[in-house]
Amino acid sequence: MRGMGNDYDPNQEVDWSVVKKIWPYLTEFKTRVAIALACLFAAKIASVGMPFILKQMVDDLDTKLSATSLAFISVPVGLLLAYGFIRLSSVLLGEIRDTLFGRVTERAMRRVGLKVFDHLHSLDLTFHLNRRTGGLSRDIERGTNGISFLMRFLVFNIVPTFLELFMVMGILWVQYRFEFALIVFVSVVSYVWFSKSITDWRTKFIREANQADSRSSTRAIDSLINFETVKYFTNEKYESDLYDEELDKWEQAKRKNRLTLFGLNFGQAFIITASMTAMLSLAAYEVTQGVMTIGDFVLVNAFMMQIFLPLNFLGFVYREIKSSMTNIERMFALMRATSSVSDKEGAKALNLTQGKIEFKNVRFSYEPEREILKGLSFTLTPGEKLALVGSSGAGKSTIAKLLFRFYDATDGTIEIDGQDITQVTQLSLRENIGVVPQDTVLFNNSLLENIRYGRPDATDADVYEAVKQAHLETFIGQLPKGYETQVGERGLKLSGGEKQRVAIARTLLKKPSILVFDEATSSLDSQSEKAVITAINDVSQGKSSVVIAHRLSTIVNADRILVLEQGSVVEQGSHKELMALNGRYAELWQLQQHEENL
Repeated sequence: MRGMGNDYDPNQEVDWSVVKKIWPYLTEFKTRVAIALACLFAAKIASVGMPFILKQMVDDLDTKLSATSLAFISVPVGLLLAYGFIRLSSVLLGEIRDTLFGRVTERAMRRVGLKVFDHLHSLDLTFHLNRRTGGLSRDIERGTNGISFLMRFLVFNIVPTFLELFMVMGILWVQYRFEFALIVFVSVVSYVWFSKSITDWRTKFIREANQADSRSSTRAIDSLINFETVKYFTNEKYESDLYDEELDKWEQAKRKNRLTLFGLNFGQAFIITASMTAMLSLAAYEVTQGVMTIGDFVLVNAFMMQIFLPLNFLGFVYREIKSSMTNIERMFALMRATSSVSDKEGAKALNLTQGKIEFKNVRFSYEPEREILKGLSFTLTPGEKLALVGSSGAGKSTIAKLLFRFYDATDGTIEIDGQDITQVTQLSLRENIGVVPQDTVLFNNSLLENIRYGRPDATDADVYEAVKQAHLETFIGQLPKGYETQVGERGLKLSGGEKQRVAIARTLLKKPSILVFDEATSSLDSQSEKAVITAINDVSQGKSSVVIAHRLSTIVNADRILVLEQGSVVEQGSHKELMALNGRYAELWQLQQHEENL
């Protein structure tokens, strides 16, 4: 099935080293983090102090109630106020902590999200031809959300929870019997061991659910993007069945996830219940023996509630952290993807003076067993309009991709004004080349903004001039909303000829020194083709330009025509010269003329 590669290994261990990659983002706001940590420790000290105030209140009440029946006079007002103040302080400190650290997590999500986005744009065409857009977007979304969860809860839940545990165990050991501390220690170790073991086992089900989620999203987006194709072949039921198949896998993965979660929650609840029962039983025994007071019993109960409440939450946090790590590792795997086309160390900007292009014995293959270009050599002189023609698979579009450095030649060199394009920066190379592709894809925005995309800082006057040069004024003037007309997703609201002229205007606005027209009229009707040819002829005057053509009638005015067959030049010359040769070009011309007359 299309776009359904399996990128997840359910048995793969979670890579905890990604925490090191996230850590630098914590240090961007050092003062905020320091204050947030101070609030955290202060809140924990306050929470540990609350059970002692409860103990004093209960013991005080117990003593005074035994001596008098006027209970309302005997209420320890000072202790009650102190308890309220400490509880309020603990909550307030927690809110301040979260507010301060929220900026840190939000900035980290922004930084990482932007870094992944920029990295994806730096990858080569091969990566993007093989990508799964829906799954990719979900991987990034889950990864950035996972970073937020990991940073917030790792710093403000796991660490402080264990800090409080050690404080409580020390207090119980020193002030009461060591058995109290021992029960807490055994229960915590048992709880953590059980939670970790079961959660590690459950991770594969989380991965399976995420994988199924990505697949179903990819399937849905792939189908909706190709809406017209689905309609052309009346394959709505087929697409629905495929989507339901992916949803079924998601449902099954979620079921496994839910059932294993039940087992985990039950085991955790059993450990907590057994520990609290043992603790309170020992405390009750001590009270009956006169060793502990009622206040001490209340203190032990409060400590147990205070310990196991975050400990129970710790189980959830650990599960979610494992899930987040699974998501983050996938996002960072995208960051590890490398491009086969990259700038060489010390690469300089292209110094374009004339626009002379030379292909010197260039060889290229997409796959080792099938060579596309076989020692291709030709020269495009400055200001020349060069046409490339030939049968499908001859390598015409490949030449354009190599010139733009979507790929690098496997052998030979391509030079512009004597500079090997692999030795200059990709940015400077592409800034000087304007491409009008065969299949123009527009953004779901207005006509004005789609044309302005050629140079985002261009003024409206610049856009209008480019429109005029592309012979697009009449068309835009006939539209009710003019330049503000929305073109629809991928420009589906425009015809092929209209899109091509928008693409020409956009390329003109870029003001490149070299122009490439990659079969810009291959799918147009005669009237649209004529308009686009007129625009191409006008805009290519005085510029070095390459016109890749399927219809030979579009390039009869080219300065020179190269006829390609199986990756090599078999003929070259002007239209008249090639017709006089009565060779391959003349054969192609006659064949097309015959087809058009049928």
